[in-house]
Amino acid sequence: MTDVSQNRSRSGPKTSSGGFSLAKLLLEGRAFLALIVIIVVFSMLSPYYFSLGNFLTMASHVAIFGILAVGMLLVILNGGIDLSVGSTLGLSGVIAGFLMQGVQLQTLGVVLFPPVWVVVVLVCVLGALVGLVNGVLIAWLKVPAFVATLGMLYVVRGAALLMTNGLTYNDLGGKPELGNTGFDWLGFNRLFGVPIGVLVMAVIAIIGSIILNRTAFGRWLYASGGNERAAELSGVPVKKVQVAVYMLSGICASVAGLILSSELTSAGPTAGNSYELTAIAAVVIGGAALTGGRGNIRGTLVGAFVIGFLSDGLVIIGVSAYWQTVFTGAVIVLAVLLNAIQYRRRVRLPGPTDGPSTSPQQGKARTADPAHEKIAG
Repeated sequence: MTDVSQNRSRSGPKTSSGGFSLAKLLLEGRAFLALIVIIVVFSMLSPYYFSLGNFLTMASHVAIFGILAVGMLLVILNGGIDLSVGSTLGLSGVIAGFLMQGVQLQTLGVVLFPPVWVVVVLVCVLGALVGLVNGVLIAWLKVPAFVATLGMLYVVRGAALLMTNGLTYNDLGGKPELGNTGFDWLGFNRLFGVPIGVLVMAVIAIIGSIILNRTAFGRWLYASGGNERAAELSGVPVKKVQVAVYMLSGICASVAGLILSSELTSAGPTAGNSYELTAIAAVVIGGAALTGGRGNIRGTLVGAFVIGFLSDGLVIIGVSAYWQTVFTGAVIVLAVLLNAIQYRRRVRLPGPTDGPSTSPQQGKARTADPAHEKIAG
């Protein structure tokens, strides 16, 4: 106990006595700075960019990526990856479209039109089931996260194509006489002038932030992402945490699918194609480490706004869609590079007086300390 306290007292001043550093400030606030630069540049290039109406429209587009990114952040904090969220988004929209078109019961000769809230609940359950399969494959069957979620990407996308035969469900607004209206409320309505999708993203972000910062689950998540073996030895239910984060990611993907289908008033099996890469990019731009244990909701949302405002700005000034892909890819590569620089700077090299720990329990306590991992992120 004395050795641990002495080591921490020696390492404390090194992280806090460096004084003000402009380079460090710019490095840690790079996502917010990039967002400001994007707004300034495109405001100068187009007179239509800098307006409240345009910002709200762009924010409604960002909401899709932001909701996906929040779920992806939970997975990445755990040291995993979820490549199936884009396909889950597409299948969720297809299921919603199927239910809104009416469920035929041939034996009874009737067609059921479930109310919108039932559609929302069933679609969220679907997302949780997809996440559950991912979690069980990864946590219990030890399938690598990349392989498991890549396989589910194809399975889920194939299921959406089989359900629709490659076609699209149109006119999801419903009919008053059938009692299935209100689905377009998610995509078109506003509350206090703010699009519903943006408010949903804000609510999910607040809930996610509370989970990460105020609950035992959040501490377990940071600890298991920082060092899974040490967290397990410390009593953290690592497998349950893994399954839970993939289920939460699946639910976020389903919510995003509902909002996207509502905005388009249609649902196609190819919706959400490559959205998983955009979600990962938002998390990385927001400063999270792909190795796990470091990151937060605030940075992830800023990363989503960086991608969304950049893409919409390029559209407004008339840049080709091909160049948009190039610019987005360059931003992602730059973000990963800056992340590597940031976390390499934070690694504390042992000083001449800092010898190796002589007690395995001391090493385990320092490595599995969730507060330490959270501060590092």
